[in-house]
Amino acid sequence: MPEGHVIHRLAHHLNDAFAGQPIEISSPQGRFDVTPLAGATLTEARAVGKHLFLEFSTATVHVHLGLIGSFRFEPAEDVWGQIRLRLANEDVAANLRGPQYCRYVSPPEEQAILDRSGEDPLDPDADPEALWKRVRASRRTIGSLMMDQKYFAGVGNIYRAEPLFRLGISPFVPGRALDHEAFLRLWQDVRELMEYGVEHGRIDTVRPEHSPEAMDRPPRKDDHGGEVYVYRRAGEPCFVCGTPIEVRKYEGRNLFWCPSCQAE
Repeated sequence: MPEGHVIHRLAHHLNDAFAGQPIEISSPQGRFDVTPLAGATLTEARAVGKHLFLEFSTATVHVHLGLIGSFRFEPAEDVWGQIRLRLANEDVAANLRGPQYCRYVSPPEEQAILDRSGEDPLDPDADPEALWKRVRASRRTIGSLMMDQKYFAGVGNIYRAEPLFRLGISPFVPGRALDHEAFLRLWQDVRELMEYGVEHGRIDTVRPEHSPEAMDRPPRKDDHGGEVYVYRRAGEPCFVCGTPIEVRKYEGRNLFWCPSCQAE
């Protein structure tokens, strides 16, 4: 499932390509009724965590990509696959395939989704202090809380594992045992890493001294791209201490960490 930086980056690109301009709106697959969007313009594409809201002049469409969905920019003349929703101008098309949700929402329904969402590190109006109050009151581990979209909106498995490693925080520490300073450093690191992801379109979390060039090691090869410390590196030596990275199934997801650098 795409992490939040992907959705924010997508919203930026949709606004740049289509907002306020004449566009063709269709559903080549035929599974989405575009009748309410006849003659509409895109007012704004807005990301909140892993949710994308397409605010048209006539209606609002809620998109959640889920596990297999994609929203790709492709040449306007290319129409292939099962396209649920297509936005196009003369040059480019944004084609939505396989989403978990592509549906119209009323203002109250949209607000309900927002109310259920936690603090989004990429939202300039996010309130980390409000989140801190909830974290410090929880018996759940910080590794669990970071994957809960009602707490950290947009954070996924990579943005859980990597900031915790970078700050030497065990994913098994209860939220109530995390002090305020450590929480604020964690929040800031997540924000900065996700902002990098929005800007560059990839996730890179290693510091310069641990880059392939600095360590004379091969660059990472992975579908997600980018250089990371622990994510999908189970059994490999930690770049900092050499201890093998561990992985454990935790609440249905693989959790990666260094047992030495992140000792409880």
